[in-house]
Order: sequence, then structure tokens, then C-alpha cells
Amino acid sequence: MLAVGPANKRRMSDLQQQLADLRARVARVAKQCDAKYDAGFASKISIRDFTAQQPEEESHSQAAVENWLGGEVIETAQGRHFETEKLYERHRRHGSADIGSLAELPEDLLTAISGGATPPVSPSEWAFLDTETTGLAGGSGTCAFLVGIGRITPEGFRVRQFFMRDYCEEASLLGAVARHLAPFRVVITYNGKTFDQPLLETRYRLNRSRPPFGKLEHLDLLHGARRLWKLRYESCRLVDLENQVLGFERQGDVPGALIPYLYFEYLRTHRAARLLPVFHHNALDILTLACLTGIVPLAFKDAFKDPENLPFRHGSEIAGIARWLREAGDLEQARALFRRAIQAGMPDELMFRTLWDLAALERKLGAEEQAVAIWNDLAATRNPFRVPALEELAKHHEHRQKDLPRALETTRAALEHLGVNHGDSPALRRREQRLVRRMETRRTKALSTVKRRRLL
Repeated sequence: MLAVGPANKRRMSDLQQQLADLRARVARVAKQCDAKYDAGFASKISIRDFTAQQPEEESHSQAAVENWLGGEVIETAQGRHFETEKLYERHRRHGSADIGSLAELPEDLLTAISGGATPPVSPSEWAFLDTETTGLAGGSGTCAFLVGIGRITPEGFRVRQFFMRDYCEEASLLGAVARHLAPFRVVITYNGKTFDQPLLETRYRLNRSRPPFGKLEHLDLLHGARRLWKLRYESCRLVDLENQVLGFERQGDVPGALIPYLYFEYLRTHRAARLLPVFHHNALDILTLACLTGIVPLAFKDAFKDPENLPFRHGSEIAGIARWLREAGDLEQARALFRRAIQAGMPDELMFRTLWDLAALERKLGAEEQAVAIWNDLAATRNPFRVPALEELAKHHEHRQKDLPRALETTRAALEHLGVNHGDSPALRRREQRLVRRMETRRTKALSTVKRRRLL
């Protein structure tokens, strides 16, 4: 047997004490769970009823989440979870957005932005969904501990939040979310196709339940928002657009990266005070999502039906819609909006890019003279598209105008500007060499023709 010294004895004693403390803590948690979930709860317990059951010695900072929020504990066939609902009345505003006007949005608002995937549907059948999760990377180990679903009603905008107070409540929460989504025909998210929906579908399958998204058309507003505003704003995060577009600035908001930590802290301590901003954050995200849905899809709808009266005046926004129309194949409308965007004005870097895009469209639509004029403008000043514009002009002079000297001059100008920036282009070098050979061949043929004439 090995001898155990005093230092080892102390370490073993400390370890035993830590294990004893851990066992005691687990016993306390188990006792609390038994008291909560075994008996004493009706199918629905109001906040007032639950408050009366709390021990008198519990400090205010340790009060359960039910005590802080107006809501109720819901009992289902899968267990229990907590739900709360907030109404943003129709007479209120969220920044510059009128909440009451959400109910008046046209039924075909989502058709254009979804590429026809979403048929005309009443706004009352749109569900606005957002989740708060135990991790930001996704994966089968990540749970959605809070699911918020907003809906448009005659009274205003309602946000229903489903919260699991512990992991054992996940099945009950998921079942309630599925039942709540059943009457809706469209679900609207922000980055939900990449994150929220796949995460929830994984959790449903792990709980041996069918995901509720099969019958719902899914519109991820992030993609439309990026098309509209990525040229104007540095960030298209929801909270940034809330500030930049709606003019609403949150006070005391919790950073999204901190939310998983706050939930884990709640699981350890059952103190709900620091978790309350997460509920507020989630509700505001959903309200902002609804308000932006009244703006973003309308731009794409008007771009098809009435592009001359787009509700935007900033050149970068108009250029974003023009790019979308170009990708959708509506080249004439895209050209018209590119021209309008240039007239509206924008930062220099974006102006050069828009001119380049417009020149490509002009050429594709057969307006060669307009394209050449734009290339000449781009070639005349220092900008990122100066060399490509000179290259396009060289092609035009060589193939369209059959003006080889001018084509060679333009090619060498492009190489010169590249050289200033310590660059080179093998394609331009080959073009230069080919033009030199063609000019030599043409000169040789011309001299031969002159000699033959003299001999005759």
C-alpha cells in the first residue's frame, strides 16, 4: 500500500468536500423539481397563483421567471413549460413604423420577393418567428430555449413567447409551438432558413415529433434586406437596420452573444432577473421583423409593377433593387433603375460600380453607343473600373470599329495604368501582341498591293 502524505490527504479531503457539496446541490434541485412538477399545479397556473406558492424567504432577485412576467405555466401531454404574450397596440409606433398599418398590408405583398413561391395570403396568416438558443453555431446539441412567434391582429401586434425553464420542458414547448403555428400559412424569419428552422427541425426529430414547417411557406427576410441595403449600410444585422431604417434605438439591450450564457446562469441559479432582457430582446426582434416586412417586400413588389414610384430616394437602395431585377431577368426595368440610381447620387465607389453595371446592360440590350460613352467616362478618371473599361473600349475599337491603331493605343493605356499599380495582365499582353501582328500583316498587305499596282 502506498503511503499518503499530509498534502495528499488535504487534496483528497478537499475533493470529497466538493463532491459532497455537489451531491447536496443536486438533491436540492431534485427536490425543487419534484415540488414543481409532481402535484400542486393545475393545467394552467396564473402568475398570481404561482406567486402565492413561493417561500417567503426567497429574495426578489431569486424570484422565478413566472413572477416577473405576465404569463402562465402550461401543462401539455409532454409536460410543462412557460408562456407569456405581449401586445403592441395598433396606435403605437416602433420608430418610424406604424404598428396599426401592419394589418393593412396587401395580401400579395410577399409574392414578388419570394419569386412567386408565396401566393396572396392575408397578413393575419403570417407568423413572425425568432428563437433564442443555447448556442450560436447550431448543431444537434443546441436547443431553442425561447421561441417567439408574432402575429398581426386587429388590436395590434402580438408576440407569444414559449420558454423552457429546464431541458425537461423542451418536448412540451415544441408541441405547443407546433399547435400555435398550425393556423398560419406563411412563416417569416430573419436568417431563419439558415439557422432557426434547421435548428428547430433537429430538435423536433430528436424529440420524435414531426416539424410543423412542412405546410408553411418560409420567407427569410434577410436576403431581401441585404439586396436592398447592403450597398448603403455597413451591416444588415436586424438590430442595425432597426436603428438605421426605422430610427429606433434600443436601451439596455442584451448582446446576442451573451444570451446563451445568461440562460446557463439561469439554469444554475434559477434567478430570472438577468434573463428578463432576453425576453425583451426576442420580442423586439420579432416586432422589428414585422415592421421591416412592411418595407422590404414592398420595394420588390413596386419594382415589378411601378418602378418609377419606388418608395426609396437613395441611389444605393435603388441600385440594390436594380441588381435584383437584373438577376430576375427583367433587364429593361433594371436598366431604368440603374439610370435612376445614378441620378439620385451615391458614394463614389458605388457610383463607379453602378456605371459599370449599367454599361454591361446597355451593351446586352444593344445600346452600344451608350455603353461606349460610359466606358469612356470610366476610363477618363481614376477608379477601380478604369482598366476594365479601357479593355472593353479596346475590344470595341478592334471588333466593331475595325480601328486597330486605336485599339492598340487603348490596350497600352490599360497596361500603363496597371503598371502604375505594379500590376500586369497576361490577357492584355496577348491582346497587345495580337494587335501588333495584325497591324503588321495589314501593313504588309497594303505594301504588296501598292507594288502590284506599280508593276501593272
